Amino acid sequence: MSTRRSGLFHRLLCIKQNLLVPVGLIVMMAFAACATTAQEQAQSAPPAAIAQAGDFTTWLEGLRAEALSRGISNQTVTAALSDLQPLPRVLELDRRQPETIMTLRQYLDRVVVEARIKNGRDRYAENRALLEEVARKYGVQPRFIVALWGIETNFGQNQGGFSVVQALATLAYDGRRSSYFRGELFNALKILDAEHIAPSAMVGSWAGAMGQSQFMPSSFLSYAIDYDGDGRRDIWSTKADVFASAANYLKQSGWRDDQTWGRMVKLPPNFGATLKAVMPAEPPPGCRANRFISQRKPLSEWQKLGVRRADGGDLPHRPELQASLAVPEGEKGPALLVYENFRTTLKWNCSILFATAVGTLADRIAAAD
Repeated sequence: MSTRRSGLFHRLLCIKQNLLVPVGLIVMMAFAACATTAQEQAQSAPPAAIAQAGDFTTWLEGLRAEALSRGISNQTVTAALSDLQPLPRVLELDRRQPETIMTLRQYLDRVVVEARIKNGRDRYAENRALLEEVARKYGVQPRFIVALWGIETNFGQNQGGFSVVQALATLAYDGRRSSYFRGELFNALKILDAEHIAPSAMVGSWAGAMGQSQFMPSSFLSYAIDYDGDGRRDIWSTKADVFASAANYLKQSGWRDDQTWGRMVKLPPNFGATLKAVMPAEPPPGCRANRFISQRKPLSEWQKLGVRRADGGDLPHRPELQASLAVPEGEKGPALLVYENFRTTLKWNCSILFATAVGTLADRIAAAD
């Protein structure tokens, strides 16, 4: 989760039947391609970036030695790394440039579709008791847990079909971001060593994001929860662990259950000078999406500046609640007034489009109550 990608528009390639294919949690590479099957991987021609097999064998020997020096058992190292070969398909997907630039409205129209809203409401109803129990424990409203679940993996249906170890080894060997992926590979081996999942069952996206919540191995180690108490943090097939892990990530990242995420708003005419004054003068460090998010002001101040709900109504009567304007397409594009939970969602995925979709879907799911 620690590596993200964002920009003026969020880029998206994998749209299938108007349902978002799982994006994983590395947004610097997310939406570049859909997860592919093992058969598709095997059929793909090797790009020039993959060196000869002998070079990989030498590199893998060094990796084995380092894994053992880090305390990972020989049994795990042998089971996970024996007969390992780089996956050409992973490098193809890593190299592929996005072909489609989407506006916020186009993105929401593709992601927050009626089928997903209905499915989200059904899944909420089916799992209500568990979701509400998790919500009480971690302080995260159930609708946001369900919305993230729906957008990341279509409620667990699309978790990716790559061997996580093989994908991470390919990216670590490649050299373009080798340090990051080498670290994630060792984290994946730690997860296997703790027997949370078998090597053959550790599948995920081509970038190594795993399970129904699409955690990178480092995020798994930091936030995954064994909620059902069976000794394994199973984000692949145990809903209790999936929900609690997502809630724990949000809570540890600053989520507040006394707030929502934000809303679409309408800016007054000739707001350009005011908008410029409240936007960052210099690009903030960290998540690049923050370039398009203003300084915080109380709702009462935004009301005085002429900001209104999308339907023209007054802002919520919580005068001291801090909020920021988010303008992913500038003054002439859509505007949002967002709270701290929106910024927390950006820690999950550094994309204004993604965070807005999560909030919007959560609202639509909750509207059924």
